[in-house]
Formats: sequence, structure tokens, C-alpha cells
Amino acid sequence: MKKEFYCVKPTNWHWIILITIILSLTSTVQALGQTGGEATTNELVNLGFENVRWTENDNERIYTIENNVYKANGVGIAKAIEIIQKMGIPTDKRCKVIVTNLDVPELSLTYQPTGKELTEEGVSEGWQTSYDIEGWNKIKRKKEKNSSRFKVDILIYPQLSYKNLIITQIYQALFTLNPAIEISLWQGMKLTGQIILPVYNDGYSIYQDKIHPGFITLSQRFRLPFNIKGKATIGYFNADRYGMDLMLFYPFKDERFSLEGRIGAVGIGYWDGFSLHYDKDLELTWTLGTNFYWPKYNTQFCLKGEKYLMGEKGIKLEMTRHFRYASVGFYAVKAKDVKSNGGFRFQILLPPYKQKRQKFIPRISTSYNMGVAYNAGNEQYYYRQYRSEANENIMSNNSFNPYFIKSELLNNY
Repeated sequence: MKKEFYCVKPTNWHWIILITIILSLTSTVQALGQTGGEATTNELVNLGFENVRWTENDNERIYTIENNVYKANGVGIAKAIEIIQKMGIPTDKRCKVIVTNLDVPELSLTYQPTGKELTEEGVSEGWQTSYDIEGWNKIKRKKEKNSSRFKVDILIYPQLSYKNLIITQIYQALFTLNPAIEISLWQGMKLTGQIILPVYNDGYSIYQDKIHPGFITLSQRFRLPFNIKGKATIGYFNADRYGMDLMLFYPFKDERFSLEGRIGAVGIGYWDGFSLHYDKDLELTWTLGTNFYWPKYNTQFCLKGEKYLMGEKGIKLEMTRHFRYASVGFYAVKAKDVKSNGGFRFQILLPPYKQKRQKFIPRISTSYNMGVAYNAGNEQYYYRQYRSEANENIMSNNSFNPYFIKSELLNNY
């Protein structure tokens, strides 16, 4: 019996269906290629994180992120970890996230897979935080996405000062609004220029009644071997001082303990409007201290030896408790031939707590936080120090502490 064979000739509809299938498979392959590192970095950039990179080898996957979206740095880092978890963590190799500041590495978070499928909460608890930035050399040459360079912030720094020196009045006060423009120039470098706008002056210098410059600084952050972090600053500071400043920080193997050092060469300079009156002679000031951080209560204890602006040398003891939106601290100081003193200070985070940059358009907002200090002894001359940048305070100095970040990571879930 002769068999009959049928022949089906492809029509235009057949070709259309075939091409559609091929394109769908191509899109699927491309999507699969973007799962993991590439898709994760794109998602982080969409949320506003800066200096985002990723790389991968047989042993680990590494990301870099920089939080310039959330004012509470712990909240921002926790959000980034949430995204990384959601997009998928390697099950056969460790995952490391290096957090940067102006593209200079500050700390790392590492997750080592256990071979078990974990919930998001379980994965979060598995992240280990450290000042150690092992892996930075493997990723620092990668092209960053959404670079922080040449981004501009215009921040309004409110400042309240008060004193109680006369019998007929409880307090004399000074309140100013101090807008500052802050520009990231290159890796680790920031330019700050500030103007002081007086709002209320009762009992302070007549110079405070005039609009005048505040901080005018150029600062360079850097990272040295052995996990030493540093910052060098030059310019006009607060406390009527100008000059140069160098800060160094070194964590021990047990990162609850650390050393810090600071040395400055500063001279007296004050503004009469926009006219600067200054002394050419520079004086050395310094700080050398040791720190202990108590992770259970996010409390830091510091013991420092210091040389102050009047030339007196003394010892300072500090205790500071850090919360998500505030830091509160107490201090006591004693110098030779000078009456002992003490007091407290606090910083509070200012809203809005979240604000994404719009490409290179300058972002206008309040400063990250505002603080007030109380001088219990009403000391007017001794124990005075300067700050080298407008955003330098007890809260910002703790924003990259790995124990604090770990607590924020756990509290976020």
C-alpha cells in the first residue's frame, strides 16, 4: 500500500509566530542574564543610591552602594540590603556589600550562605558588619552607576546658641539659618561654602547681626592600610578659626574598641560682614583618644587627652547614646589649673527623612541634623574646640559604625 505524505508550506502567519517565539526567547535570555548583579544594581540606582557597582567570581559577589537618599544612614543601608535580598543572593557563594562615602569605602556587610533556604528575616540576621573592606580592590576599578561626583546639595543648617550669664535675664540666645552649598568634586573630595543669616540675636556679638560667611572648606576623605580611615580639611572653620585639620580613626580587631587622633594648625579669624580679620600665627591643637562601643545599647564611651584653643591641656570623658533619629551625649572635662566642667549635647535628625536627587539638579533641603550643647559651668574661654566641616557632629560621626548599622538592619524587619 502506497503511503501518502503531506507537505505543509509555511505561510506568512507561520513566519510571524516563529519570529515572535525567537524574540521572546531572546528577551528571556537577556532577562536571565540581568538577574542577580546587573538587575540589582539597576534597581538600586532607580531608588537613588549612588556609586553602585557589582562584580562576581567563583567565590563571591560584591556590590558597592552609597546612601544619599535617606538621611538616617542605617535606614538607607537596610533598604539597600532589602533590595539585594529581594533580587536574589547567591546560594553557593558569599555576598558582600561595601558602603562608601563620596566613593571612599567605610564599612562592609557580608552574607555567607549556609546551604539552607532562609526567609528574608533570616537572611537579614545573617549579614555581618565590619570596618574591614576586603574585596574593595576587586571592584574599585569597575565603572560606577549614578556617580556622586559633581552632585550639588544646598542644605539649610539651623543653629541655636544660648547662655546664662546675667542675673536679670534667664537666657540670652542667638538663632541663625545657615545655608550651605556642598559639592562632591572627585573621590573623597567635598567643597563646602556657607553663609550665616542672623534671625534673632539677644546678647551676642554685634558681628552676629551681620550676614557673613560660615564654613568655607575643602576636605579629602581617604582609606589607608590596616583599616585606618582619615580626613584632611583646609579652610575656614567655626569658633573663629581657619587653618588645616587632620583626623584619623583606627579600629582594633575587636571593633568595639578603637583609637582616634586629630591634629590641627589653626589661627584666629573672624568676619565683620564679608571682611575677614585674621592673625597670621597658627597654633597646634590635638586630640588622642580611645573608644569603646557597647552594641547592646548603641552607647559609645570615649576617653581623650586634648589640647584646646586657649592652649590648655586636659582630659575629656564622653558617653553618647545613639538612636535612629537622635544622639544624646554627656561629657566631663578637666585641665590643669582650670576649673572642671561638663554638660550634655544632642543631635536630632531633621525632616524630610527621604529625598532623591534629580540627576545633576541641585537638591535643596534642611541639613541632616541639628544639635544643641549645654555647658553646665558657663565656661566662656576654656575647653573650646572647633569643627572642621558643617556636617561634623556626634551623630554623623557614628553613621558608619558597623554595630549601629547592624542594629538598624535588624530593627528594619
